[in-house]
Amino acid sequence: MRLVRVGMAGAERPGVMVSDREFVDVGHLTDDFDGAFFACGGLARLEPEAARLVADGRSRRIGGLRLGPPIARPHQILCIGLNYRDHAEETGQAIPAEPILFTKAPNTLVGPNDDVQIPLRCTKTDYEIELGIVIGLRAHYLTDLDAAAKSIVGYVLVNDVSERAFQLEHGGQWSEGKSCATFNPCGPYLVTRNEVGDPQNLDMWLDVNGERRQSGNTRTMLFDVLNLVHYLSQFMVLEPGDLINTGTPPGVGIGMTPPTYLREGDIVELGIPGLGQQRQQLVAATARPVAG
Repeated sequence: MRLVRVGMAGAERPGVMVSDREFVDVGHLTDDFDGAFFACGGLARLEPEAARLVADGRSRRIGGLRLGPPIARPHQILCIGLNYRDHAEETGQAIPAEPILFTKAPNTLVGPNDDVQIPLRCTKTDYEIELGIVIGLRAHYLTDLDAAAKSIVGYVLVNDVSERAFQLEHGGQWSEGKSCATFNPCGPYLVTRNEVGDPQNLDMWLDVNGERRQSGNTRTMLFDVLNLVHYLSQFMVLEPGDLINTGTPPGVGIGMTPPTYLREGDIVELGIPGLGQQRQQLVAATARPVAG
C-alpha cells in the first residue's frame, strides 16, 4: 500500500492511494498515521477498507491537493552520515567503520513539495536525496536481521537538507546543520515493506534547476537497511513511527568544485522509482521570533 496524508499543514487527513491519481480518505479509521496507529496493527485494517471505499465510489482525485509528509511527526528522526563510500570520498572524510549517527529535529518534517527555507544569513544550504525507513514495531536489542525486517513498516523518499555552515563551522555539531525549519521534506508516500521488495536495489536521482546532480543506487550503501535497524536497536529504543534517514550518494553541493550551494528561487526535484518524486522551491526564511 501507499499511505498519504492530504491537506493543509497541520490539518492533514490520512489516506490510501488506490491508483497513481486517486486516493481514499481513511480518517474514519484513524486520526493519523502516527506511532499509535502502527503500534496497534492499524495497517492490517487499511487494505480491505480501501477496497470497500473504492467499490462504494469514494475515491478522490489527488491532483491539486497538498500532500503532507506521509507520517505524522515522529518520536525521533535518526540520520546516518557518510553511508555511501563515494559520498564520503567527495567530502574528504574517512570511510566509517561503524554507522555515523546524528539526530534531526522531528519538527523539520514537511511535505514533499513544500518550500524549503534557507536559514537567515546562510549561504551554504545543501541537498541530499535519501531512502527513509519507517519503524512499525517497537525495537530494542533486536536479535537478528529477520527481527529488524519485521520492525520496518515501510519506506519513504526524503531530502535531508543541510546547512553546511551550521554543520561544520560551529564545533562540528551535525544536528545544528540538519535541524533548521523545513529541512526534511518527506514523501509523497509511505510505501509498505511488502511492496518495495529489495530496499538495496533502488535507483536515486536529484536535479537542481533541471541539472542532474545526484544519481545512485542503494546497493552501494556501506551499511544496509537491515543492519542499520539492528545496529541502532542495540543503543536505543526505536519507536513505531520513527524515521531513519539512511545516507546520500555522491553529487552534493559541498562536494562540487567549487562547492555549489542552493540559492533563493532554486528548484530541487528528486525521486526514487516506486517511492515517488518531490519538488521544492528554495525561499528565504523570515525572522519570526517565538517565545513562551
